[in-house]
Amino acid sequence: MFNPDTELIFPIRAIPLLSGLRGDRWNILIKRISGDASVVEKLAFILMMVRLDGCTTCNTHSFRAMRGCSICAKQAIKRYKGSDEDLIKSFEKARTEVEKYIKDRYPEFEDELQIIN
Repeated sequence: MFNPDTELIFPIRAIPLLSGLRGDRWNILIKRISGDASVVEKLAFILMMVRLDGCTTCNTHSFRAMRGCSICAKQAIKRYKGSDEDLIKSFEKARTEVEKYIKDRYPEFEDELQIIN
């Protein structure tokens, strides 16, 4: 079964759909990431959602893939047992990891990281 909403990993286009599913702090983060957040922040949010949604274990024959990324992401956020603060901490951890990855593997972009953060 083919679902046009199914991608390989969490799609950035699904971020705005996650607004209103949690509390105020979550909604503020979604608004920031959906708007003019840095590339690092957008990548960090995607990394966090890939981990939360289990994108790496999703395949074309899975129930998640049949439903699509948007529904999967909404469901993962609604079912998350931690607090909004825990989600924010997960995002911050992912952002630190993305920054470290870029600095370690692409040192020529370190100056750009300073500009966008």
